[in-house]
Amino acid sequence: MMTATTAASTADPRRAGPKRRRLGGLRHGAAGPLFVAPFMALFLLMFLTPLGYAAYLSLFQERLIGGTTFVGLDNYVAALKDPLLGDGVLRVAAFFVIQVPLMLLLALLFALALDSGLLRLARVIRLGVFVPYAVPSVVATLMWGYLYGPDFGPFAQLGEKFDLPVPHFLSDGWMLSSLANVVTWEFVGYNMIILYAALRTVPQELYEAAAMDGAGPWRIAWSIKLPALRPALLLTLLFSVIGSFQLFNEPKLLQDIAPDVIDSSYTANLYAYSLAFTGQQVNYAAAVSFLLGLVIVIFSYVVLFTANRRRTS
Repeated sequence: MMTATTAASTADPRRAGPKRRRLGGLRHGAAGPLFVAPFMALFLLMFLTPLGYAAYLSLFQERLIGGTTFVGLDNYVAALKDPLLGDGVLRVAAFFVIQVPLMLLLALLFALALDSGLLRLARVIRLGVFVPYAVPSVVATLMWGYLYGPDFGPFAQLGEKFDLPVPHFLSDGWMLSSLANVVTWEFVGYNMIILYAALRTVPQELYEAAAMDGAGPWRIAWSIKLPALRPALLLTLLFSVIGSFQLFNEPKLLQDIAPDVIDSSYTANLYAYSLAFTGQQVNYAAAVSFLLGLVIVIFSYVVLFTANRRRTS
């Protein structure tokens, strides 16, 4: 009888299971941190530690007399008064105003056209628009730099052959637009995929109900698709803010063929790079980098605040 009772209590989880459940709960509770631990370790080593070290460097200054000296926030004060940094930030802001609306508009048009189902060879068109994003920015800039070349580029050669007034795309007046064209060519497909994926999540019943009410394709796009795309458009806009103020590869590579137009402070990111690796002003470059990050945070916050305010109003 005692053996049967013991076996029954062992088989019954309600009698013999409290201790086992406690141990299982501890295992499940520890599973989450264990899975997150590798990412947190890499995040600490690859992101937070370099940031902390850069912040530490920005508080010092190398002098001819005295060596490395603690100067507090003097580097930040000097960066705020630096006209080269201010011009670079304003130039990048102008680039953002020129390039981002055009890029997002093209991405939106392609996404709406693909989602309409009226295009033939839609998969081929979608792949063709997305392929430029798969091309590395270095390769894309070198390719467009060849096309822009005033002496050897095909645009200039066609202008000479047919006696056409071809603008100098690498001149001071055209450089910002030329950079905007390169970045737009690279990232229209990326933003199109985000918007197209958002459109595919809209329930088909909404389109059918709108069609039964007499709404045409343009009305459906305006009243259903565009409101559904607001979160995705906000996401792409935030990515564009960050990418615009981090503009570096394209001007750095075009600097070799247009040195009179693109100097070492053409963009804020290029200016920080030149200070650190050309001028060997590592401490000042760290302060400039942190101020650039602050500018990105402010612009991102303005975009989010404006979007949320329009949504609630």
